Amino acid sequence: MGKAQKYVLLGDVTYPLQDWILKPYQEDATLTQQQLQFNYRLKRAHSVIENAFLRLKARWQILLKCDDCSLELLPTLVLACCILHNICEAHDNPFNEEWLEGTELTELPKPCQPAPAAMEDGQAEQVRELMCQYFESCGEG
Repeated sequence: MGKAQKYVLLGDVTYPLQDWILKPYQEDATLTQQQLQFNYRLKRAHSVIENAFLRLKARWQILLKCDDCSLELLPTLVLACCILHNICEAHDNPFNEEWLEGTELTELPKPCQPAPAAMEDGQAEQVRELMCQYFESCGEG
């Protein structure tokens, strides 16, 4: 689209719009078809991410009990689990669906109220608009 973009994190409507946090448009009757398509694609991407983290936590259940280890060790532990998980996935190591039992109960609380508008970055709307245009140019999917 002619503008270099850095990486962004995906958030939901409860997060403030920042140039590094991509969140959907607020659902209302004024959304364009392009904005609705953007929200749909963001929701699909978010579900893929949630599924990946669910599988990671299920395979490496030490991640469910990280309060047992020191804060200095935590980044190394998470990185090691991610690397081992990716190796297992790349080599089609079977994933046991029974591992999923109990992992959903450990979800951390998420904010339930939208972030105040004052926390939003005015320039971030340009990033979201560029991504919205990009998604439209990619066609259906």
